[in-house]
Amino acid sequence: MPTVLEQNGFRFFFYSNDHRPIHVHVRKGGGEAVFVVEGEVELRESAGMKLKDLSQAEDLAKEHREAIIAYWNEHFA
Repeated sequence: MPTVLEQNGFRFFFYSNDHRPIHVHVRKGGGEAVFVVEGEVELRESAGMKLKDLSQAEDLAKEHREAIIAYWNEHFA
């Protein structure tokens, strides 16, 4: 599971067998969310993550969207 970004207690990562559309998994505490970053950043699913943390994770995904996509393309090429 390659880590893309660690910031403010969030860990953004991919699973090695992930699939399109380009997305990133995010964990903080006991919660996890998945954001699609191909096109607009969009929450695909979440479990056990507080609304405040989801909002912060989405902001970070938007801020680092280009880097996430570049890392995806490098990893899955």
